[in-house]
Amino acid sequence: QVQVVESGGGLVQAGGSLRLSCTASGLTFDDRVMGWFRQAPGKEREGVLCIAWNGRTTYYTDSMKGRFTVSRDNAKNTVYLQMNSLKPEDTAMYYCAAASRRYSNAYCPSASDYWGQGTQVTVSS
Repeated sequence: QVQVVESGGGLVQAGGSLRLSCTASGLTFDDRVMGWFRQAPGKEREGVLCIAWNGRTTYYTDSMKGRFTVSRDNAKNTVYLQMNSLKPEDTAMYYCAAASRRYSNAYCPSASDYWGQGTQVTVSS
């Protein structure tokens, strides 16, 4: 049974940093595309950052470049999202996803792949 579990969310002041973690189990990890997504209240879910099994990273929007980075530790089956210079508009539920297909050529996981339950990030002004 595949499980994807996020952690590390919380309340932080604007300008602060948080590191989210996502651990996947029940699947081979080092051959999966992993991705971070977020959904703010009243808004659609949007992509944040993805990292492929070969280390390729994909940003969804330019606003995150220079502030957010993604990394993975295959030995721990974990992917991280480092968020710096946080803004109130970064407030959202952050979700992690794992591709269901090994060695996928997709840039990011899709809605039909494995998803976690999310971790809340709240940035106060």
